[in-house]
Amino acid sequence: MGEPVQATVTDLPESRVRVDAQVVAAEIEARVQRRAGQLGRELKLPGFRKGKVPAPLVLQRLGREAVLEDAVREGLGGWYAEAVRATGIVPVGDPKIDLGELPARGAALEFSFEIGVLPVAELGEYSGLEVGRREPQVTEEQIEREIEAMRERLARLETAARPAGEGDYVVVDYVGRLPTVDDDTGETTMVAFEGGEGRDQLIELGAGKLIPGFEEGLLGASAGETHRTVELKFPADYPNAELAGREASFEIAVKEVKGKQLPDVDEDLAVDAGFDDVQELREDIGRRILQAEEQRVAEEFREAALDAAVAGARVPVTEELARSRAQEMWERMLHTLSHRGITREAYLQIVGRTEEEILAEMVPDAEQGLRREAVLTAVVAAEGIEPSEQDLLQAVAATAEREGIAPEQVLTRLREAGRVEELREDLAARQAVELIVQRAKPIATDRRSTGSPIGQQAAAREQLWTPAKEAAGERAGMGVAAAGGAGAGAGGLWTPER
Repeated sequence: MGEPVQATVTDLPESRVRVDAQVVAAEIEARVQRRAGQLGRELKLPGFRKGKVPAPLVLQRLGREAVLEDAVREGLGGWYAEAVRATGIVPVGDPKIDLGELPARGAALEFSFEIGVLPVAELGEYSGLEVGRREPQVTEEQIEREIEAMRERLARLETAARPAGEGDYVVVDYVGRLPTVDDDTGETTMVAFEGGEGRDQLIELGAGKLIPGFEEGLLGASAGETHRTVELKFPADYPNAELAGREASFEIAVKEVKGKQLPDVDEDLAVDAGFDDVQELREDIGRRILQAEEQRVAEEFREAALDAAVAGARVPVTEELARSRAQEMWERMLHTLSHRGITREAYLQIVGRTEEEILAEMVPDAEQGLRREAVLTAVVAAEGIEPSEQDLLQAVAATAEREGIAPEQVLTRLREAGRVEELREDLAARQAVELIVQRAKPIATDRRSTGSPIGQQAAAREQLWTPAKEAAGERAGMGVAAAGGAGAGAGGLWTPER
């Protein structure tokens, strides 16, 4: 049948295009018949078993136009994607689709859409760029922090015969009550509420994981106390709306006080970690920190070299285009959150921002991502970069090994799914980055990553929480734990590894 969708592109101002598409008549008819068959499996007609109504009878009974409308609505998304593929545009944002009249029998369907596209970059110098590169360093403070983290991981909790202090753990039972006014007498009584009771709860004092006032109310508690009372108020933004902003009283029985005992930094600690002595342990930690630092420096240099090429290029990114890309980034992040069971509303409550504020914070990253992508596309064209078949096979080798099949099979699967060109373009962009990096001239610098523009961007992104950071407060009891958390990145700047 040939290509089901034929399309032409007309350039518009400000990095926008109009695509005029035509879906061939044979594709439309096939879609109508398929939709009629689907409806036939749902339709109930006298004389036919359920699910056995033939397509011609469905068309006769419902009318061809009604089935056609259904088929077009069902197929439009795929035809749009086909038109994008056929024209080779890189869309940015959502399209404004104009659907013409439904076609008569034997006629093609015509539709058009306008959409933002990746801008065309006018390249500046991208070879021999002088780019700052710091030397990887390992400090004694870094090694000490790793050793302290190791001691924390190997710490034991031991019963303490003393009042609980900051950093201690207590094992408690508790019952929470809310003031409730009797409708008949007008008297106020304290009534236990659902989810406000806990048994044998282990609580770390000073961790800030519970609602304000609860952990503080346990400071100075001793094992054996059976009637310790903590008065507090639930935060106004507490997730449970029935409790938000309300005063509550918790009656607590303290069963045990535990102190955290850290192991000494001695030969026993080194042996537990798999080393002969402390010196060998410290040397191993230093080597691992240095390896991580070297990788970090290399990545910083890659980003800096690419951004130097971007700074020397002319890339017309409009405000509308940047906002559209930011919206795409936001929707991808919400999709990732949904797989973790976090809704849009819950996320906004966790970070304490509105959607508009988050999108505004994403715009600079979105703009820089568009500039990078446009420059790499231009470099690929200027250098004639074309990934080979061997490059493609190497790119899918890890997937093939994970699935226990040959790389050729993975590549065949991608071709059948129409995704091999996407892989080829991604590889070409990566090769363009490597070309820029290989030709760049590193200039020694003492700046730490946090002082560089890249580091500043990363620090700014730390203000946004993402699922990569475990930000939700741990629950020590349904009625007590507070939902909250600290920030992390909103998703990095665009790179070919996206």
